[in-house]
Amino acid sequence: MNIMILEKVFVETWFQRIWDKLDTIERKIVAKDGKVRQSINGDILLDNHDLCFMLNVSKRTLQRLRSSKMLPYRKIDQKVYYLESEVLEFIKVHLKPTSPENKRKRGNNGNKENNEGVENNEDSE
Repeated sequence: MNIMILEKVFVETWFQRIWDKLDTIERKIVAKDGKVRQSINGDILLDNHDLCFMLNVSKRTLQRLRSSKMLPYRKIDQKVYYLESEVLEFIKVHLKPTSPENKRKRGNNGNKENNEGVENNEDSE
């Protein structure tokens, strides 16, 4: 009888530790916006909304990237998802970072400023 009680206490303690660990894991994967992130084998799944925001592109642009097979994706219950690791790899391969120096060279409309033909009044006198 004592062995059964001891085993029961051991099993209950063990299950409580598992539940506590799962709660900790769940808190870690809840995003700042309160949205629970789904994952596959520890890799976070991003949906179209997440990726549009992350890359600052439209849903149509994502569709083009999927159609051209540049951006891998998965369909789960008729919804499109992207693995975070594959998105990061896509960014490394296909998107070039904009340096602060390049931003300064661009005008308001995104084109490089053309300074040719501009006269310096001090030199012309």
